[in-house]
Amino acid sequence: MASLVDRMRGHGRIAAGLLFNLLVSICIVFLNKWIYVHHGFPNMSLTLVHFVVTWLGLYICHKLDIFAPKSLPPSRIFLLALSFCGFVVFTNLSLQNNTIGTYQLAKAMTTPVIIAIQTFCYQKTFSTRIQLTLIPITLGVILNSYYDVKFNFLGMVFAALGVLVTSLYQVWVGAKQHELQVNSMQLLYYQAPMSSVMLLVAVPFFEPVFGEGGIFGPWSVSALLMVLLSGVIAFMVNLSIYWIIGNTSPVTYNMFGHFKFCITLFGGYVLFKDPLSINQALGILCTLFGILTYTHFKLSEQEGSKSKLAQRP
Repeated sequence: MASLVDRMRGHGRIAAGLLFNLLVSICIVFLNKWIYVHHGFPNMSLTLVHFVVTWLGLYICHKLDIFAPKSLPPSRIFLLALSFCGFVVFTNLSLQNNTIGTYQLAKAMTTPVIIAIQTFCYQKTFSTRIQLTLIPITLGVILNSYYDVKFNFLGMVFAALGVLVTSLYQVWVGAKQHELQVNSMQLLYYQAPMSSVMLLVAVPFFEPVFGEGGIFGPWSVSALLMVLLSGVIAFMVNLSIYWIIGNTSPVTYNMFGHFKFCITLFGGYVLFKDPLSINQALGILCTLFGILTYTHFKLSEQEGSKSKLAQRP
């Protein structure tokens, strides 16, 4: 009886974590797009604000005894910190240069890329039917991107780089938590400041620092408040991503992301009046079909594995 209660509590915590991630992830997409469209705040500078606020948030959590830091050698998390920079910068550049629909649909490619990385680099196997579901997902993304009336080559480059780096990052987050025996807060506590320093060095080469359009430029109070709010929500997003991946898996996190996929697409067309062609709609339906089929097969296989384990003497 006690084990059943513990399992229910565990499932409840995971469900609460997923719901929290759903809310803050949708908020960050729309808020960042609003900042780009209405204020023109520079992308890498906004990312730097996100990292700094994330570290400050974790520092406050540490002082409140919510978690205890664990000493980690910088060399062990250098690549993770670098991929964290790339993950946020490239996805934000994709959001800045694409419609929300194309941005969100491109992110659906993260699941096939994660599967490819885990197959070729970590020798993890996936059934044939799981692999076949990647065809409609990929085809739908290509259809939507090609027929997007706001299509631009630079936006597609940023979207592709964002998918690749995000996939690597999500695989490494799970691997590093197990390898270093740390929880999400402990890992992010050391990674966030390292990523901040990397971006601090890079920002002056790509964006103005002072004057019009610079991070220390003459921004309005409303713009600065929006940027600060974006940083706080980014902290919540980063923390929830680490917690979910650490307590489930990268693929589970991406499967849950498909709920956000539909809501964000709808919000983009309503709030930002992004146009939608018939061919794009077909691409979205094709991707959704692949996603739903993947989820069905994945859950069936997980249930089958549990049944086999239960039948063992």
